[in-house]
Amino acid sequence: MSIPERARPAPPGAASAAKAPRLLLRPLPGRSGVQATGEVSLATRAIWVGALEQAVREDEDVYHLELSAVTFVDVAGVDALVGAAQRLRAGRLIVVDRPPPAVPRLLELFWPGLRTIEVSKS
Repeated sequence: MSIPERARPAPPGAASAAKAPRLLLRPLPGRSGVQATGEVSLATRAIWVGALEQAVREDEDVYHLELSAVTFVDVAGVDALVGAAQRLRAGRLIVVDRPPPAVPRLLELFWPGLRTIEVSKS
């Protein structure tokens, strides 16, 4: 009679490490800005805030955030975006290209009429 093999438990933290939220940023070729991949949440906030600080420091009039590969942005992430946009020098703009649906909804709901962020769906 054979004894069935018992499933071995995963080492502590192995499952959570595999599913930990990630946010990857790459410079956009030919224009000022970054392409983001992943999600913007508490776990990735420091990366997101760093990208937004770069947007504030740039000299270009327009800074692009290409978000078509971002699956989730929480309210705190949109709040950080707004905070950065409010610190831009006069005449500057952050263009958010193809964001997840929550981003334009949150901007319209909590920050209607904000002129330093433009949402582009194309």
